[in-house]
Amino acid sequence: MPAEIERVFLLRGMPAPMPEGVRLRIEQGYLPPSPEGALEGRVRRITHVDGSIEHVHTVKSGTGLVREEHERPMTADEFAHEWPRTAGRRLAKVRTKVREGDRTWEVDRFDGLPVVLAECELPSADARLEIPAWLAPWIEREVTEEPAFRNFELARRAGLLNHP
Repeated sequence: MPAEIERVFLLRGMPAPMPEGVRLRIEQGYLPPSPEGALEGRVRRITHVDGSIEHVHTVKSGTGLVREEHERPMTADEFAHEWPRTAGRRLAKVRTKVREGDRTWEVDRFDGLPVVLAECELPSADARLEIPAWLAPWIEREVTEEPAFRNFELARRAGLLNHP
């Protein structure tokens, strides 16, 4: 599987002001864990500003800065078939993608959870990352290596909150 190299930061709230960016509405659910727990499967419905919708199936493995990731497009019918299997492990968020030089920052505000995360993908694990001036004051701490801030865990917590 291809590698995903990403640093993640917990924010105090939504940065304001924030540069213009591309906004997406994302609903995602996590499939039941693999028996050995090594793989994380996710289905995602992404709604673009123009109203178009795309569906994506993703499988990830590993934790921390470098993870393996494989993504493929899905049809709406495939998504509808898999979505019920994600009950109790779902989340929704608004993502704003902001281009800064040769990097793209993604700021996620989660529905129903008091969490805002900023993440940036890198070309290598040792790549230098400059924090943009508009983002720096909002960073509480880096959470790249904290499993509690992985979207899978946030979805599980959201499921517990919504289904006691």
